[in-house]
Amino acid sequence: MSLESPRLILASSSRYRREMLGRLGIPFASVAPDVDETPHSGEPPHALALRLSIEKAQTVAKRYPGAIVIGSDQVATIDGAPLGKPGNFERAREQLRSMSGRTVDFHSALAVTDGEQIEHADIVTHCRFRKLSEAAIEAYLNKEQPYDTAGSAKAEGLGIALMSGMTSDDPTAIIGLPLIALTGMLARFGLDPLLFAAQPLARTPKAPL
Repeated sequence: MSLESPRLILASSSRYRREMLGRLGIPFASVAPDVDETPHSGEPPHALALRLSIEKAQTVAKRYPGAIVIGSDQVATIDGAPLGKPGNFERAREQLRSMSGRTVDFHSALAVTDGEQIEHADIVTHCRFRKLSEAAIEAYLNKEQPYDTAGSAKAEGLGIALMSGMTSDDPTAIIGLPLIALTGMLARFGLDPLLFAAQPLARTPKAPL
């Protein structure tokens, strides 16, 4: 893959994050960060998400000097306890049972670095789940199979029907890449999406990634 200057890299292989970043209209490359995501002993879930977003951004930035790199990670918690990716139908059903009628907090951590300076944030979305019947849970899981999603609910799809409401400073955060926070960070690194859209940039030779 190649990219024209200014170079922007998303330190993620997630198609959801790629789709979200694509909304800003800035050319970018997507690079898997390959970091160890094992939690540290006693590490709270929100702290884990923030640490991983920073490590992802810094790891890729070391490989591509001069690039602006975005790292992101998301965890779901209920009463402070983590809700990981279920992996299969049975664990997803148990998660949704536990979430029925309750509020789940989704921590969407974000980091941006140019290899020297770094900015980071934790954007929290409070999701209120409906009282879910067994029939509704099973119908949803059979339809969407959200086994690779923390909390077993894809808000960008049918999973939104599981919820009675949500509160957040950034409505895009629940998908996994908080675009409001991100656009502010990118602007402070000299890559304002609005100015990028309004003004043609000077062409430079393509750099291989």
